[in-house]
This record gives sequence, C-alpha cells and structure tokens, in this order.
Amino acid sequence: MPVIFGKAPGKIILFGEHAVVYGQPAIAIPVLDVAATARVTPLLGAGPGRVHVQAHDIHLDTLLSDLPEDHPIGAAIRATLAEITPEYTPAFTIQLDSTIPISAGMGSGAAVTVAIIRALSAFLGRPLPDEQVSGLAYDIEKLHHGTPSGIDNTVVTYQKPVYFQRGEALQTLTLSHPTHWVIADTGEKMPTRETVSAVRDLHDSAPETYDAIFAEIGQIVRAARQSLAQGDLPRLGGLMDRNQSLLESLQVSSPSLEALIAAARGAGAVGAKLSGGGRGGNMIALAPPEKVRQVEKALKDAGAVRILTTILRETT
Repeated sequence: MPVIFGKAPGKIILFGEHAVVYGQPAIAIPVLDVAATARVTPLLGAGPGRVHVQAHDIHLDTLLSDLPEDHPIGAAIRATLAEITPEYTPAFTIQLDSTIPISAGMGSGAAVTVAIIRALSAFLGRPLPDEQVSGLAYDIEKLHHGTPSGIDNTVVTYQKPVYFQRGEALQTLTLSHPTHWVIADTGEKMPTRETVSAVRDLHDSAPETYDAIFAEIGQIVRAARQSLAQGDLPRLGGLMDRNQSLLESLQVSSPSLEALIAAARGAGAVGAKLSGGGRGGNMIALAPPEKVRQVEKALKDAGAVRILTTILRETT
C-alpha cells in the first residue's frame, strides 16, 4: 500500500470571535501559508489493527491503544475508523507535522484533525467528503475547546473564506478587491478552551449585558461582510477597531496584544484587533498594500515573535 498524505491549512478569524459561540455570525479565512500534514504508512510485519502514532512537535511517539480516549489525536483516529468501519484494518504508522502555531487562535487543533481524517480515510480506500470531514472534526473540537463554535473545522475543511453562523448553511464570501492581512503572534499561549470558558462565566453573571455586546459584534460582522464585498478598507478598519473594543469588554485582550495593535495602527494599518480566543496568541491588522512592510516592521519592533502576511484575493 502506498504512503498517503492529508493536509489542512491554518485559519484566522477576521471578525466575530466569542460572539459566534452565542449564535452571532463570524468571518474567517484560511491561511494557506501554514498547514498540518498527516502521513499514513503501512506498518509492515505488524498484526492487523496495530496503529503507531508519531507527532514530533508535541513529543508524541506511542501506540494508539496507549492513548487515552479523550486525547484529541487518538480520538480523531478512532472516530475516522468508526466512521468507515473497515472489514480489515491494516497496521499503519501515522506521522503528524504542523507549521501552525499552537494555542494562538489559528485553528491548529482542527487542522491536525482534518489532516488525520483525510489521510486515514484515503489510506483505507474511502476518502470522506467535506461535509463528513467537517462534522467529524467538529466532534473532536469539543475536546480542544469544550464548546466550539464550529468555525475552525469549517474553514480548514473547505479552505475558503466563510461567513459562518451556527445552524445556518455555509456561505462563502464574495470579494471584489484583494485585501492584505498582517498576522502577528505575541508568543503567549492561551488555550481557546480557557478563554471561551471565562467568557461563558461572564455571560452567566450578567446575561443581558453580554448578550448586548454579542449582538453588537454580530452587527459589526454583517457590516464587515458588505465592506469586504465592496473593498471598502477605511470602513473595514473602523469595524475592526470597534470589534477590538468590544473584545476588551469581554476581558479577552491583553497588554501584549494591545501593544501590537497600537504598533500596527501607528504604522499605517487601517484597523487592527486580536484574533481567536485572546489573552495571548495572535492579532491581525488590515494594511493598505503600500503599508504592509511598514506594518510588519513595526510589529517586529514591538515584540511580535512571528509575523505572517496573507492576501485575501477577490472572488469571481
């Protein structure tokens, strides 16, 4: 049997994080410059069903049978096998690699899961369609995030910019002009599960107050969708800045994020905000093409440990 590969990109949220968990829309895009890769290789000479799991990035080298039931990598493998229920499962090794920063709001967990599902289902001769891949990945996301919105698995599976609202049909974005997004990593790791839980506690303490904040974020997302379609950068920038202010009200910002946001704005970005769970991880800035290098330098000088620029191109 040949070696089979599966791959999935990172993602970044442009608007709507946290509020998306409470029924509001969000906008997210794939980041194709980083990716998770799964490689499945036949394990010759071993008995049927023996599965060797390697993920050097997290120092994992073990048998599937030794992984706890709630381990996300083990759960992704088991869920794929359960979905396919092959009559015969050959022994194999699955090797995982990723260039997506962990606990930085870029969908690393979902990307690893999608890569596993794609590689393993293809190895077993039954490659799964996107809808099934995304659904399985969503179930595994619960182990990463507790109460996932569904946006990570959707974006990394379909690899398209999406307007996402839980319970609604998937909508891809229509874009008339390219936009340049500069992503900067604070270097501070904060699992999304923890920030989602903290926001839930805030909401439970004063539901009306926080529902109003979520509703305003939802209005921002809807306006941003129109502005993206029209290529209206000044309006998009203002919407980003307002979204950031509301995220600060949810107590998910941090001094390091705000320092990078200020640096980006000072260097010519038309708007900037945190992206993802917050309290660390990444921020994102919208830069006019002629200001991209200037914004990148300012972010580096302000202490960003990693900077990545991605272009969201027009669609037809």
